[in-house]
Amino acid sequence: MVEELLGAAAGVAAVGLVYVAAAARVVKQYERGVILRLGRLRGAVREPGFTLILPAVDRLHKVNMQIVTMPVPAQEGITRDNVTVRVDAVVYFQVVDAAAAIINVEDYRFAVSQMAQTSLRSIIGKSDLDDLLSNREKLNQGLELMLDSPAIGWGVQIDRVEIKDVSLPESMKRSMARQAEADRERRARVINADAELQASKKLAEAAHQMADAPSALQLRLLQTVMAVAAEKNSTLVLPIPVELLRFLERGAQPPQDHTSRATTEPAATTESAALAESAAGESAAVTDPAAVADPAAIEEFLEPPAELPAEPPADPPGQPPLK
Repeated sequence: MVEELLGAAAGVAAVGLVYVAAAARVVKQYERGVILRLGRLRGAVREPGFTLILPAVDRLHKVNMQIVTMPVPAQEGITRDNVTVRVDAVVYFQVVDAAAAIINVEDYRFAVSQMAQTSLRSIIGKSDLDDLLSNREKLNQGLELMLDSPAIGWGVQIDRVEIKDVSLPESMKRSMARQAEADRERRARVINADAELQASKKLAEAAHQMADAPSALQLRLLQTVMAVAAEKNSTLVLPIPVELLRFLERGAQPPQDHTSRATTEPAATTESAALAESAAGESAAVTDPAAVADPAAIEEFLEPPAELPAEPPADPPGQPPLK
């Protein structure tokens, strides 16, 4: 009898162990368990840890609560300004309601993927090419709103949406490259013209300054010659301006007063000598420069000649000469 009781107890213990082994479940920290008992939602969502279910009656669905990174396949579309582009994106989402993700949608991952593709096509058709290339933050926010609205009913929260790449046709890339090159050339020309304007103003100021001091122009010329001759790789032909020769000539002459300068001029000396010769009736030329240059000699030559005796009047024609 005792042996039979011990055998029955051992059998019950074995059945209990088998039952516990079949009913035991472990839910991980990043998961939540949803139990369907005979096809109906049973109780609350099971938290992480050890839990038991009815092996033949309950069915446990584990839902991952981590953030899922889902790439969106590249979508081709035509922008609002009639440019064909190919755009791909990536979606970051996570499940916030495990029961809704199991009950309300068949496969929430597939649903989010399809919704992301259709929303991306819609965004491409509503946007311009410039917005796709430079204003992606606004487009990302629009995509997030379009995905978040239906995903709330699925127990899914969209964390963020990012447009990864925008592929353009080769002809469009060449056109954009030419446009960028033309824009840069335009800016370079504007900057060059501005520099020329500023340089012309400075040169005008320098020209006025050199006009006030002519020697500054000569010094600037000599500085330019030194700068060119420093490299010693070319032949320098230097034209000497007439102003420089006149400047050097004036610097070489000694200072004289006006009286001596007037008496030593060749034209005045020649004229004085001619008057002296005509007054004296002599034909000899004055050869002594000292005598010509002497004011006393010039005054002596300039004295009027002595009066000559008057000649008798000539006899009128047809009359006999007087005796």
